[in-house]
Amino acid sequence: MSKTFVLNPDGVRALLQSTEMQGVLSSLATPRAARAGDGYGAAVHVGKKRCYANIYPDSDKAYRDNNEHNTLLKVLG
Repeated sequence: MSKTFVLNPDGVRALLQSTEMQGVLSSLATPRAARAGDGYGAAVHVGKKRCYANIYPDSDKAYRDNNEHNTLLKVLG
């Protein structure tokens, strides 16, 4: 007896773009940006199919620090 499972693409897209998913991503990205140090920021954006989080150097000092020490790779790794 075989049962099939079919995903509803519109429902999956709604879930991946939901405010709850944005909250989950924000709760993951913000502490990592803080762990990287001063001058790093985090932002959550909603794309066409899903939301995503960015962690980035927000100042010139943080940008140089990331280039010299790979700070973001160390924080995320």
